[in-house]
Amino acid sequence: MSVTPIRKQYLGIKRQYPDVLVFFRLGDFYETFDDDARLVARELSITLTSREMGRGKRVPMAGVPHHALDGYLAKLVNRGYKVAICEQTGDASSARGLVDREVVRVVTPGTVVEPEILDHKKNNYLVSVVQDGPEAGIAYADISTGGFRVTQLPESALAAELERLAPSELLLPESLTPDSTWPEAPVTRANYLTEDLDEAGRIVLEHFGVTSLESFGCEDLPLAVRAAGSLVEYLRETQKSGAQALSSPSTYSLDKRVALDAQTRRNLELFSSAWRNEVEGSLLWVLDKTNTPMGARLLKEWIGQPLFDLEELVRRLESVQSFYSDGITRSKVIKLLSRVGDLERTAIRVQRGIANPKELIALKRGLELAPDTRAAMEEADLKALSWTLDRMPDCSDIANLVSRTLMDDPSTAVGGGGVVREGFDAELDKMRSASSEARGFIANLEREERGKTGIKSLRVGYNKVFGYYVEVSRSQLPQVPDTYIRKQTLVNGERFVTPELKEFEALILGAQEKVEELEQAIYRRLCAQVSESINRIRRLAEGFALLDIFSCFAEVASLYGYIKPDLSEDGVLHITAGRHPVVERVVGDGVFVPNDVNLFPEGRQIMVLTGPNMSGKSTYMRQVALITLLAQIGSFVPAEKAQIGLVDCIFTRVGLQDDLSTGRSTFMIEMLETARILHMATPRSLIILDEIGRGTSTYDGMSIAQAVIEHLHNDPRVAAKTIFATHYHELVKLADTLPRIINCNVTVAEEEGKAVFLHKVEPGGADKSYGIHVAQLAGIPRPVIDRAAQVLEHLENGASPKEGVVPPNTESGPWQMSFFTLPIETSPVLNDLAGLDIGAMTPRDAIVKLYELQEEARKGRASK
Repeated sequence: MSVTPIRKQYLGIKRQYPDVLVFFRLGDFYETFDDDARLVARELSITLTSREMGRGKRVPMAGVPHHALDGYLAKLVNRGYKVAICEQTGDASSARGLVDREVVRVVTPGTVVEPEILDHKKNNYLVSVVQDGPEAGIAYADISTGGFRVTQLPESALAAELERLAPSELLLPESLTPDSTWPEAPVTRANYLTEDLDEAGRIVLEHFGVTSLESFGCEDLPLAVRAAGSLVEYLRETQKSGAQALSSPSTYSLDKRVALDAQTRRNLELFSSAWRNEVEGSLLWVLDKTNTPMGARLLKEWIGQPLFDLEELVRRLESVQSFYSDGITRSKVIKLLSRVGDLERTAIRVQRGIANPKELIALKRGLELAPDTRAAMEEADLKALSWTLDRMPDCSDIANLVSRTLMDDPSTAVGGGGVVREGFDAELDKMRSASSEARGFIANLEREERGKTGIKSLRVGYNKVFGYYVEVSRSQLPQVPDTYIRKQTLVNGERFVTPELKEFEALILGAQEKVEELEQAIYRRLCAQVSESINRIRRLAEGFALLDIFSCFAEVASLYGYIKPDLSEDGVLHITAGRHPVVERVVGDGVFVPNDVNLFPEGRQIMVLTGPNMSGKSTYMRQVALITLLAQIGSFVPAEKAQIGLVDCIFTRVGLQDDLSTGRSTFMIEMLETARILHMATPRSLIILDEIGRGTSTYDGMSIAQAVIEHLHNDPRVAAKTIFATHYHELVKLADTLPRIINCNVTVAEEEGKAVFLHKVEPGGADKSYGIHVAQLAGIPRPVIDRAAQVLEHLENGASPKEGVVPPNTESGPWQMSFFTLPIETSPVLNDLAGLDIGAMTPRDAIVKLYELQEEARKGRASK
């Protein structure tokens, strides 16, 4: 069956992208065909049509306007689809026959650059992973900012690093199956490079125009190179020019980063609340007072990857201190930063040729704020922040170029004459003037022709098919001059042209075409010139981001009463009047009860923390971990005083959960996580353990809990600072024989039989759990509470669960009468009931007998 040339062209392109939705540019629309059209029509709720594209061949078709592409792309990409953008690459006006078309990029979850799809406060990472035995290589990039980093790490650390990166798309070889501990993300297979180190290295070197991998610091990291080669090749194949936006890869190491596993990130609620899964209620929610998108993204990166580098942390803290001490300068800088915009992502869109003129103006305005920001900083002479100014190069030449070229408020569409500033290009001004004059002539033509001809209903109009015309109604046709040339017959009249109108139409259309050509050429040239300075713009964006974070930390410290921590490498953790940064914001000022902690390796390594539920044990433990983490990202901390010995890892085992998909029980999950901590912790780590052993029997659980404490105390390889919360009060006796254990408890007062939680941590162990009091607060029925108190008293008087359960309660409760607690022969009621012939009774007889039995039962109860 014959097909049209355009159908043949489409099918050739679709064969290259069989598993991708192809958006095929036809005029002002992106069209989809066949199964793609059916899917797109369904997902986007648009009309499914058809078109004849060969003899007797109608093809399903669905399209979207080109100017609305971003919104439709957002819907498809967010639902996991990949979209190939196929553009007209030939000149339609000069092409003989079919216009050339090709796919210019494939939009996938990890390669999005559209602002409507991206969250401006989050990076959008495409992550390439290669694994070989106990080692793994990672390369990740955010092509919306150009950032590109690589590392090689132990396989055991891979899941935690992927959790930190939260990839939007994973690039994996066919041989690698995602582990269940990895974060969920769409997977793209790329097996064409990852097994060949030489080929991967060649691609990286060739792409960045260098001769040695030493330029990037990864020459001895073969898995990192393989991952990087895969990522670069994938972008070259799917993004065309987009791969050019990558900055040179920087190699990083986990050695100077604090390890945080996925469980710890969730337990500490770094980025989202555990209950609502929203940013509100998280550490990020408290800290994020940034004023630029670059600063917001960098803040999230810092929170997810604290430093184990004393020199760098001291520099950060001193920078925060400068802003904290000078509120006037801080206020000036914050005000300037709020107007900067997203320099990183806008610059990348300019480089890729997909930024509209308004985005270039926004970029210009951001660049123009750099001199004022520098001036404010230099005037205040904030020496501790001088290093950040070194990262803010002068970009005024770029801003001036944009300002000279573009109108202050340009149109978003290039080519209509509303983008380039008047006076910038003489030929463009001439064409715009000619077009304007011709339009002015046509605007006056209707009035003049009515006057000449006396035809009051005469109208001058335009459409794309017939161009400009003079329209006269049928009743007025006798008055039409001989100079009018008939062009189109209508039901109610005729359309004409005049020689003069044709002349001016040619002038307008010619001028418009020339204006479009000139304006587009000027705009492309401007984007290319700006792109030549992309590295300078990136560096300035980095400087703005740093100032944003430091002013943000200082603002938070000023608002909430945070102090500068003292950092050291001696392992001491001494916090006076520490507070939980999130909980104190939730409960309100002045309500939160602060607490101290004092741990150090030589004498106070492990705190055994006892106390009832709801007393604040979990809050206390988390606040210690969060204060440590805040100090190790360079932030001030919520406390009156804090001496923080740097930790290399923070581990938490808090909360109950199971994994139904793998059949793992709550207790198994608890044991797996505990095992991982015991294998990976070092003497420089901080460990938070809550209620180890609660998922099994009392004696099993207490045995495991004691063994864990002893191991952390006795094995020098894992002698980490630890807070161990437990309900096993017997464990407080360990402090009598293990010298580096201390006991603390969360205090409770009893008033009239009710527990009052004071939320204060004090030395010593608790002697009871107050679990029944908590059950009462939760609304457990009163009879259950009373019976629980009886059982507890029985156990506390010397009975042991090992000897068997406490004898059951055989007394009937007031809410239900039992017929079956006595033998039939000793109960008149039961004896009478057993002798009834129910089948021979009428309903009335049965009701009467029921009343008699009830009366007998009441008399029997009253006599007891």
